[in-house]
Amino acid sequence: MKSKPLLICVVGPTAIGKTSLAIALAKAFSTEIISADSRQFYKEMSIGTAVPSEEELATITHHFIQTKSIFNDYSVEDFEKHALDLIEQKFLPRKKDDEALTSLVMVGGSGLYVDAVVTGLDEFPKIPTEIRRKLNSDMETFGIEYLQERLKKADPVHYSKIDIKNPHRLIRALEIAEFTGKPISSFLKKKSVSRNFETLFIGLTAERKIIYERINKRVDQMIESGLEGEAQGLYKYRGKNALQTVGYRELFEYLDGKLTLEEAISEIKKNTRRFAKRQGTWFRKNEAIQWFDYRTNPLEIITFIHEKNAN
Repeated sequence: MKSKPLLICVVGPTAIGKTSLAIALAKAFSTEIISADSRQFYKEMSIGTAVPSEEELATITHHFIQTKSIFNDYSVEDFEKHALDLIEQKFLPRKKDDEALTSLVMVGGSGLYVDAVVTGLDEFPKIPTEIRRKLNSDMETFGIEYLQERLKKADPVHYSKIDIKNPHRLIRALEIAEFTGKPISSFLKKKSVSRNFETLFIGLTAERKIIYERINKRVDQMIESGLEGEAQGLYKYRGKNALQTVGYRELFEYLDGKLTLEEAISEIKKNTRRFAKRQGTWFRKNEAIQWFDYRTNPLEIITFIHEKNAN
């Protein structure tokens, strides 16, 4: 058995079955789950973010599920700090009566958030607050398309990789490019930091056709569960960064009269498929991931983890 505790990271595209596998692993290893899904942090968003059900949450202790508000900014830097504090607390309890865990399960499709905990974040230059303020003002005045064109000229490589409809990601890349005169990619050459735990990546995968079918089915289920009503309740806050995400953006356009409901649902499916494709691109870069077919019996994966951790 390895001397360091083990962080088991369950990753893969959206709608692939990560939640159910994470729960099975947490039960098998008598541990808890850390959510690294950046959309599930917010308590006002539930249906559109596919948070675990009440039954699932009651089965195993989950962390970082609906613990923040859309009215408060919560960055990947914040998550890295809070997740590492939690991991240290669980692996090295501060109270004598608390039993130390030997493993934790971290699950999520937000690759950047997973990597922040495992290997640390890149170091970016400090950007004056007035630059971000000006970019936000420009977006309100001229629209997000104006900023998209600016990033396309300033950093075409990063423009082709990120979700350009996400104002937070867009402005972050643009402020760095315009302030430093260098593309954000020039700052993405980090060295992995040392952590007080071992990491084992478990990835779930399927043929693209199956992933897309599962996505379409999940979107239909979200609509049946009341996603339209959830979006209506959040409509007046649609400018918040947390709401610049698939499932809400499209329904806000429907509520604005720019799309029919059928068109909005179709756009949600299409954009979720695109999101899954970007997830696949991100995770394929990580050669440490041990991939399993989404239909694999959890017992097989549990056995694999036991054997891997015993070496």
